[in-house]
Amino acid sequence: MRRIHLSIVGLALTSGLALVVGCSQSNPSPEQIRQDAAKATSAAIRDTKAAVKGVEDGVKQQHHDGSADHHDGNVDINHASADQLETLPGVDAARARRIIANRPYRDSDELLKRHVVTATEYDRISGQIEAD
Repeated sequence: MRRIHLSIVGLALTSGLALVVGCSQSNPSPEQIRQDAAKATSAAIRDTKAAVKGVEDGVKQQHHDGSADHHDGNVDINHASADQLETLPGVDAARARRIIANRPYRDSDELLKRHVVTATEYDRISGQIEAD
């Protein structure tokens, strides 16, 4: 996410400064150039913040639509497909079906409390799952 943010900031600042230079008077004073650059930079930062917020909102929306079932690298046991659950260590097709059949979960340790997985299996996957 930081790379996206930095790329957007760089693009916005470059665009804003190019706009100031391209749309200025033919012989602006140094003070006018400074003021125009300050305005363009302020606008670029404002627009960049809006763009970053839009990217973040889009990622969150994709996650809540069920089209992305990983958050912070974890598999969401309430929304993940069987194939996605099978990417977890030791989770085969039968175990994935059992996880799906026992949904929803308030938190990931309900897998263990409900005896959907064994303690050994839970220890293997607990750091890679969440219940959203």
